[in-house]
Amino acid sequence: MPEQKTRPHSGDVDAFIAQVPDATKRADSETLIAMMGEVTGEPPVLWGTMVGFGQYHYRYASGHEGDTFLIGFAPRKAAFSLYLMGCSEDADAAEITALLARLGKHRMAKACLYVKRLADIDLSVLEELARRSVVATKARYVEH
Repeated sequence: MPEQKTRPHSGDVDAFIAQVPDATKRADSETLIAMMGEVTGEPPVLWGTMVGFGQYHYRYASGHEGDTFLIGFAPRKAAFSLYLMGCSEDADAAEITALLARLGKHRMAKACLYVKRLADIDLSVLEELARRSVVATKARYVEH
């Protein structure tokens, strides 16, 4: 099996965020760091160009396996990529859909939420989505 490319490393999260060219995106990144840290109880860690919180090991039926963060984000040029893996696997898809309807301006892919700026969304709804994602991911992948 090929080696996983994206792994946690000892890079400085603050230095990474300081290099984001847009001041609003830098401030939004700080807000996301505080919120995701509160939700997970974990410190921010760089995973390539993504900021992740917590960690778990996954194994798919296909045999593919690896490690990744519970939730995280990447301050991309066009939009934030918010990684909420548990929202794609949540047992109550109707509740996730209802939360997304209240979120504000966004685009959702399988487990990635795209938001241009935090001012476009309801942060309390984003926090609830993050909490649900963590709970669902831990329930599915983290051994008890």
